[in-house]
Amino acid sequence: MGPPNRYPIPVMVWVEVGPGKTTAVVGDGAVGLCAVIAAKRLGAEQIILLGRHADRIALAREFGATDVVSERGDEAMERVRELTDGFGVHSVLECVGAGDAMLTAVNIARAGGAVGRVGVPHYAATPGLEPAFYGNIGIDGGPAPARAYIEELLPEVLEGRIEPGRVFDRLVDLDGAPDGYRAMNEREAIKVMVKP
Repeated sequence: MGPPNRYPIPVMVWVEVGPGKTTAVVGDGAVGLCAVIAAKRLGAEQIILLGRHADRIALAREFGATDVVSERGDEAMERVRELTDGFGVHSVLECVGAGDAMLTAVNIARAGGAVGRVGVPHYAATPGLEPAFYGNIGIDGGPAPARAYIEELLPEVLEGRIEPGRVFDRLVDLDGAPDGYRAMNEREAIKVMVKP
C-alpha cells in the first residue's frame, strides 16, 4: 500500500474537463478567467463564459473562451442550452461563490454532468441540490490544491505558454491597498497586486 494522497484532486480533474467536452465557467473575475485558461489547457472543445464585463470578456476570449453568455438567471440557462443543442454542458466551474451562481451552474449542467465549486461559498446551504439529485449531477469543490500541480504548471507559466498573471490589471503599494480592494469591489479592476 502506497503513501496516502497528501492533496485533494483538483476540481478541474474531478469535473472531467477535457477533449471533446463542453465546459461552462460561471463568473468573469480572476478565478473564472483562470478557469478558462485551465479548461483550454485541458482541451475542452467548447468553453462558455458566463460574464458581463467587456474587459474581462475580451481577456477570456484571448484565454480560450469560445462563447460568452451575458444574460443571467433563466435567460442565461436558456442561452447555454441553445449553445449546447439543448443538452447543457459536461462540466461547470462555479467561480463566484454566490447562491444564484451555484443555482445557474446546476441548471446548465447536462444530466450526468458535474459542477465544481471553485468560488468561496457565500451561502449556508448549497443551492440546487434537488435538481442536481434528479439530474445525476455531481457537485464537489474546495480550495485549490496548488501544491498538487505546481510542478506541472510552473514551467508553462515561466515559458509563457499560459499567462495567468494577466488577471492582475492594477498595481498598488501598501498604502493603496484599500483603494485596490475598492476597485475590485466596484469592478474597476479584475485583480490588484499589492507590491510593498
